[in-house]
Amino acid sequence: HIGPYFLSAGLCAHRLLLFFKDVAFMNKQKLYEIIEAKASLLTGLSDKIWEYAELSMLEYKSTAAYVKLLKEYGFAVEENLCGIPTAFSGTFGSGCPKIGILGEYDALSGLSQEPEALERKPIDPNGCGQGCGHHLLGAASLGAAIAIKEAIEAGELSGTVVFYGCPGEEGCAGKTFMARDGMFKDLDAALTWHPGDTNEVTIGSNAACIQVEYKFQGLSAHAAGNPWSGRSALDAAELMNIGVQFLREHMPPKASIHYSISDTGGLSPNVVQPTAGLIYMVRAKNVREAKALLERVNNIAKGACLMTDTSFTCRQIDGTSDTLSNTVLEKLLYKNLQAAPAPLYTEEELDFAAKLKTTFPASDLPGQLTEENFELKKFVLQATENGTKAMNDFVMPYIPGCPYSCGSTDVGDVSWLTPTAQFNTATWPSGIPGHSWQIVSAGKSGLAHKGMLYAAKILAGAVSDLMEDAAILAQAKAEFAITAAAGYDCPLGPEVVAAPQ
Repeated sequence: HIGPYFLSAGLCAHRLLLFFKDVAFMNKQKLYEIIEAKASLLTGLSDKIWEYAELSMLEYKSTAAYVKLLKEYGFAVEENLCGIPTAFSGTFGSGCPKIGILGEYDALSGLSQEPEALERKPIDPNGCGQGCGHHLLGAASLGAAIAIKEAIEAGELSGTVVFYGCPGEEGCAGKTFMARDGMFKDLDAALTWHPGDTNEVTIGSNAACIQVEYKFQGLSAHAAGNPWSGRSALDAAELMNIGVQFLREHMPPKASIHYSISDTGGLSPNVVQPTAGLIYMVRAKNVREAKALLERVNNIAKGACLMTDTSFTCRQIDGTSDTLSNTVLEKLLYKNLQAAPAPLYTEEELDFAAKLKTTFPASDLPGQLTEENFELKKFVLQATENGTKAMNDFVMPYIPGCPYSCGSTDVGDVSWLTPTAQFNTATWPSGIPGHSWQIVSAGKSGLAHKGMLYAAKILAGAVSDLMEDAAILAQAKAEFAITAAAGYDCPLGPEVVAAPQ
């Protein structure tokens, strides 16, 4: 009779341990309070980065501001990661789990704008602006890292938190260079977020993308006197563009190609242009397809040169991978989106949001609004008051599936090295498109600040869950082992150098 007794006692003890383990879980309210206590620090940082508005791989002032704060808060800082002057990390804690939080801070060219203005008012007509909210992205991620650091320091959490300063998302894919050189693969998981006009978990995947610059070389000559002596590089560039137009019919369904003319050779029409330049972005559903499509584009460039008796060189600028979805981490983020206290807006803030929204009247409704997703469509129409609501102050339902974004992100490269997930919070009025002056205008407003602090709380809550519940992390890793089984196919060759465009 002694065996059953010990078995019963063992089960009771096990249940007792589970009970105490549950009640010993960190109270997330403490994390939220840490972030609220740092609100002025974080909003001040984000406003400073908004003002710096530095382009990809040129974020020297922004980097200095982050590194200074990381050192002040006791993080072990590593600078010049992977040979990139504006890439850095701040680490605190020891042992497992090791959780990474990704931050960005680069701006966009041509989007200088006065804050909280209701019309286009550049501060500098040729200046840059935070048209994608990266000043908020990095600040919230740092806020979450600080909250986790203080919880580890207080003995309420155990593990390692790493804040990654990731430069050049807009033009140089900083995270891809970091991934190529070995960053992120020692993490147990990575989390990030992005400013937007909704509060929702990012699901599904997106396009892989490879960006290449083509430079054509010909011979100049008088366009009337002796054009037969010239070889027009501009002709080669135009023929390449025409060839790619004909290629479009024969590309895979989810592929796309975009281009810009970077050099027209000069302004004089009576000169046979000796130089010309193009920049191409080749997108496809994965890196393998993008590389194959790029090879066809390269062949068109060769053909254009054969037709014009010119030559060309090409240089890969950057590349990004398709993103691997991790539903375990997505569900965890959704739980924390619901748990964290949502922003409460003042009358003045809502009035500003409503007026700014009217400056872009062709606003799209948020979410994956397809006929197949009728229930979600109905929810969104009701929650947004048929698209008229100024701020989307609700959490979008989490409906796992496989929506596909035609855009690209270097978060995809991180997702091939460690389980990764991301989410959005509303930091600007509903329906405002990315990369617009309206986003820059709202960037220092209470709308932006509140959405940023909300994101910091969500990230901190999710990291604390991963540090306290080994089962969640094990499930995320098990899913990752399946989705990433093919292995990371980096879109960058070893010869590609991270540099400003």
